[in-house]
Order: sequence, then structure tokens, then C-alpha cells
Amino acid sequence: MRIFLGFQKKDRLLKRFEFIEVSNTGKKAGNLYFKAAYKPGKYQISRLGISVSKRVGNAVVRNRIKRLVREYFRLHRQALAHHYDIHIIAKIEAADLPTAQIFASLSRIFEKILEKNVD
Repeated sequence: MRIFLGFQKKDRLLKRFEFIEVSNTGKKAGNLYFKAAYKPGKYQISRLGISVSKRVGNAVVRNRIKRLVREYFRLHRQALAHHYDIHIIAKIEAADLPTAQIFASLSRIFEKILEKNVD
């Protein structure tokens, strides 16, 4: 059996109303570098939306953060027991972090999501 670890269009929150719905009705988790809003998803997959404000840095910095968040999600989404729509928002403090620290910060957020939703 082959497990597909890609990140396709169907794995993303794409529409503005999806981001707003998750932010308004979902639960919240966060730490010094990222905020997350999440709620059980309507589909049979977990989906991710990422927001990085211009205040965080220039386009190179913002795209690096988004790329690393997508990579972390791609590699660790199978750990989520249920299917969630997750909206990750990068804070200004995330701009100059090394990759390992970004992954550690996202790991803590995913742990919070899992522990808040233990059945």
C-alpha cells in the first residue's frame, strides 16, 4: 500500500468564506509564533489554509513561512485522528526562525489540537 504525501489543491482552504468560517466558528490554539483556528472538516481529508501578513516580512520571507507550514502539514497530517479544516496564521515573530524551530512550533500547535479533541 502506497501512502500519498502530496499537497494538492483539494488539501487547501481556498475560498475566503472557508477561512472566515473556520476563524469564526472553530476552536483556537496558538503559541508565540503561530495562531491556529480549526474545526472538524466537511470532507474526508484534513485541509489547510495559511495566512502570512505583509507585516511579517517581504515576499521571500512570507513565501518561506508558507512553504514550511505546508511541508509540516503534508508530513504530519496523518497524525490527526479526525479530518479538520485548519487555518494557520503566522505572527511577526516567525519571520527569522530557523526551519527546525518553525517545525517545533507547529508541532506544539498540532499537539494542542489533538489534546483538545480527544474523544
